[in-house]
Amino acid sequence: MKRLLQTLFVALLAAAINIHSTSALTYQKADSLKVVQLLQGGLRQPATENLTLYYAEKLLGIPYVGKTLEVNPKEELAVNLRELDCTTLVENVVALVMTTREKSSRFSDFCKNLEKIRYREGHLNGYASRNHYFSEWIQSNQQQGVVREITGKKGDNRGDYYPFVDAQVLRCNYMSSHPERYPMLRNNAEALQQIKANERRVNGRTVHYIPRRLLGKTRKVLGAVEDGDILAIVTKKAGLDVSHLGFAVWGSDGKLHLLNASQIHKKVVLEPMTLEEYMRKHSTQLGIRVLRMKK
Repeated sequence: MKRLLQTLFVALLAAAINIHSTSALTYQKADSLKVVQLLQGGLRQPATENLTLYYAEKLLGIPYVGKTLEVNPKEELAVNLRELDCTTLVENVVALVMTTREKSSRFSDFCKNLEKIRYREGHLNGYASRNHYFSEWIQSNQQQGVVREITGKKGDNRGDYYPFVDAQVLRCNYMSSHPERYPMLRNNAEALQQIKANERRVNGRTVHYIPRRLLGKTRKVLGAVEDGDILAIVTKKAGLDVSHLGFAVWGSDGKLHLLNASQIHKKVVLEPMTLEEYMRKHSTQLGIRVLRMKK
């Protein structure tokens, strides 16, 4: 019996080390229990299930709270499914889908996937390794084969990239221009230089997006967008590339809607208004970039 107890202790210790081996981890017991519960439900879904929407809908109603990753003096992998903002909603859903496709319901596997998508090249190595700009997030996760950006088909008789007919040249410098707004950049010259290097890594690239003027159209025009696609809202705010994130949902009205962690509604919601109506209320929003998880 003593030998059996020793074996069990070693196994439990190994499991704990597996969770913490790649990075420091911040979470509450409620988070790990929630993750396992969600994954167990996801594993029971039929192969035809849209897992992205399945998990996004499971998170409806969770309170919106900003800056849930800024909770430690040093960067740690923060897991929080009790409170979400637009970025952590997307990241948690993507990590849940990845873990389900691995046929796992283990919290440690979820954490591994969350780290993979949140940090450049999949590894936490300090504050500056986080994909702070969503263009960084896209670049890193395309390289890792997690997502692909949808940009339309060249040579369409309605024009190249249709309906992604508008373009943005990336000029990301908001963080380096306002370091006082980021606790981990204040009085940290080394981290600030790393952030500037990250900005240079994405700047100058041209990306295509669907302009706001087309977002009220039906699937006949917007068929490139599918249920569960990640929608990144392009902004004209100086120094930024994307101002908000969510998931595409085709409504019963035949129009695109946004499932998002809403600062306005104070929780995760499926917007009752169409995406076009939503964006008309935000003058700095220009259109959407579209991401799709690879299968």
